[in-house]
Amino acid sequence: MRRIDLLKSTPFRLAVIFAALFIASFLVAGVVTYQLLKHELADRLDQTIQDTYTVLTASYGDGDVTDLSDTVTSHVQSTSRHDRIFLLRSKDGARLAGNIENADVSPGWSTIDSTKLGLQSNERYRVFSGQVDKQPLIVGITFEENDEYLRIVFISFAWASVMVLALATIGGILLATRVQRRMETITSTMRNVGSGKLNVRIPLVGNGDDIDRLSEQVNDALDRLASLVEGMRQVSTDIAHDLKTPLSRLSLTISQAIEKADKGTAVAADLLQAREESGNINATFDALLRIAQIEAGSRRSRFTQLDIRECLETIVDVYADVAEDKKQLIKLTLHPNESLPVTGDRELLIQLFANLTENSIRHCPAGAKISLSAKSIDRTIIVEFADNGPGIPAEERAKVFQRLYRLDKSRTTPGTGLGLSLVKAIVDLHRARINLEDGRPGLHVILTFPAGSHDKHAEPSAATDQPNRSLILNLPRENKPL
Repeated sequence: MRRIDLLKSTPFRLAVIFAALFIASFLVAGVVTYQLLKHELADRLDQTIQDTYTVLTASYGDGDVTDLSDTVTSHVQSTSRHDRIFLLRSKDGARLAGNIENADVSPGWSTIDSTKLGLQSNERYRVFSGQVDKQPLIVGITFEENDEYLRIVFISFAWASVMVLALATIGGILLATRVQRRMETITSTMRNVGSGKLNVRIPLVGNGDDIDRLSEQVNDALDRLASLVEGMRQVSTDIAHDLKTPLSRLSLTISQAIEKADKGTAVAADLLQAREESGNINATFDALLRIAQIEAGSRRSRFTQLDIRECLETIVDVYADVAEDKKQLIKLTLHPNESLPVTGDRELLIQLFANLTENSIRHCPAGAKISLSAKSIDRTIIVEFADNGPGIPAEERAKVFQRLYRLDKSRTTPGTGLGLSLVKAIVDLHRARINLEDGRPGLHVILTFPAGSHDKHAEPSAATDQPNRSLILNLPRENKPL
């Protein structure tokens, strides 16, 4: 990674800010600790001086100055290099005992240099000056030991600060580099996607962090984008392939009508055929636009709370006579008084069920049985369509949802191959699932809807009181022959 890229990266800047805050916190904590330690050592030094002074004054309990002088002398003998100083003078100022000759100090506590004690060393002393029966007594201790402790602490803290600074900087750079590398991977992936490589995906680390979750969402979006682009490409190819024949027929029919008109022959039949061909072409494009509208999700704003059993009852009521005309039987199985609430678009759901029902009616032979059922299981609504017709080969079931796709045996029947594409779009809009299974014989279609909240105060769906034939008959359906 180039240096300029690292300096401009947000992870590196955040790492630097975090390291700076950490080091600043460490420094503040160190300064506070140093001052507390310094204060504590000063208090202990004063306490040591006070205890020593108390021991010395206690030896003058009987008013014997000799005992006091001997005690001071014994303390002096236990002291080396003037790390402690003692001075006892008589009432008239004569030196009685001690390891210094004179001391220019004020009564009470003082912090003085060694020069005021007549010493040649360059030390500082903490001194207490008092009187024992009007006899001046001075006790003091050098700051050398305290200063040594503080120096060790300061050096240790300085080295710790350097180590913390180095570790924070190195850790920040490593962390920023690692995060930046992952961000570069995302950037590279999106750059490839922008150049048309829709098959690339962001590799996942697998630790489940926020970048991994973001990468998963981006990958899901890329899967959806690739699917849509592939669908558009497939639709373009299928439209060019499937509409070429009807457009050619339309062109040929119009040419024939023109020739007949020039000869004075009746052209009504040709015009009717041309109108039929153009109507089929328009129906294909209308179905494509309807599928695109549904896949865009704009119809979700029309969702209401409804009961699927009412939709199924409407379908059976409308298509019972149609099936009877073909000597077929439609049967609806529902549990008595069981509510099957879903959140959805009633018109689209009826479109969905109508397409599946018409497919079964159209492709099943006389005497076939078509059964519809619905039930509620674990907060889902299961709707099933089953017939004992020819069914769909297993290798074709994943393809029949593609736009304009038709089975070979259906090429000779009317239709454009968009019926099940519309079914799939409606299913996806309702966040449901559809499975095609072998009915042995026939086809078994299983629809799984998420159950809606059965709220009595929810907005009611339209036309739920009675089966509405006109609603179904006027739907812009596109029924796909299987």
